[in-house]
Amino acid sequence: MDMPHVRQITSGPKHHWFGYYDKLQIDDGNRRVLAMAVDFEHRSPNPDDEIEIGFVDLQDGDKWTKLGTTTSWNWQQGCMLQWVPGTTSQVIWNERGENGYTCRVLDIETNVSNTFPWPIYALGPDGTWGVSTDFRRLNDTRPGYGYSGIEDPFKSDITPEDTGIWRVDFTNGQINLLFSVADAARLTGNLIDSNQNKQWFNHLVVSPEGNRISFLHRYREPITESTSTRMITINNDGSDPFVVIPSAHTSHYIWRDEEHLLAWTNTPKEGYGFYTFKDKGSLVSSVGSGILIEDGHCTYLSDKRWILNDTYPDGERFQHVHLFDTVTGTKIPLADLHSPFPYTGEWRCDTHPRSSADGTKIVVDSPHGGDGRQLHMIDIGEYIS
Repeated sequence: MDMPHVRQITSGPKHHWFGYYDKLQIDDGNRRVLAMAVDFEHRSPNPDDEIEIGFVDLQDGDKWTKLGTTTSWNWQQGCMLQWVPGTTSQVIWNERGENGYTCRVLDIETNVSNTFPWPIYALGPDGTWGVSTDFRRLNDTRPGYGYSGIEDPFKSDITPEDTGIWRVDFTNGQINLLFSVADAARLTGNLIDSNQNKQWFNHLVVSPEGNRISFLHRYREPITESTSTRMITINNDGSDPFVVIPSAHTSHYIWRDEEHLLAWTNTPKEGYGFYTFKDKGSLVSSVGSGILIEDGHCTYLSDKRWILNDTYPDGERFQHVHLFDTVTGTKIPLADLHSPFPYTGEWRCDTHPRSSADGTKIVVDSPHGGDGRQLHMIDIGEYIS
């Protein structure tokens, strides 16, 4: 079977993208596709650089509708723009207010919005709450993932007690610190020299039923500049922490179900690859051994049979989007997209493939069309039927 057609659904003069792979970009009706638009590329955002937020209407000639703007954004994850689960018309994104970073929930049909006094990272499955980490600290430790504009107040503290993971309750506006960087540093099962290096959290994901929160606990060696990472999970109230992967080399991951996670990491026996781990358990099995041989942005389609994934640019600067069939153990190529050399480092354009709720459509970010970074859609219905 030939690779499917890749259709560009945004165009210049502005550059459009969405960012991370674990967010809801397409509404349940497969009509509206969320995105962000910006006037420039190939440099870090300044505190006053504003991006536009909107959606593409697939049933109205890919018409662009503006929803708002924000100055709280980065190249890899944007402003955490996403549909609110459990709703048909609410979207959320991060902003910067007079007293710090915030998040806005907007109903695009009624135009009613609410602002909450803390930014968001990931949402619970019922849409009534979410979790966040410290974007001030992220900007200092991992440019491309934090927001410029507010300095980290704990910059000189390598393991602060007062920053970490917060829970944001949209029903009453309460903000609670669930788990601090210092809490993580005190956990055993640790390959991290917790008293020697500045630490932070990234890549928060809520489990499918909302009972557990996963995240990456990281630090960077001051001399070698290498980053070490382990995966931790906690209850949605911050209790019962568990080091799922103590390896210092954990990268992209996703929940498969309420008890299992898929992650790219390094194991002593089999080396680098994708593996399934049991939460509050141990390694279960390798996934795609000898086939999925590169790190990528992995998600499961709704039936959990198919893994959607991509690669970083190869030697000829092509990024490869593909499906992996967990039943037959085969990989199905979907697209080979060229990424010109300027798209490197902090302002690279990873494809970050995202699927619709029914798994039939995929949207990627890519500059391969010659129009700067834009959104491209791939219909994969016939490949998974």
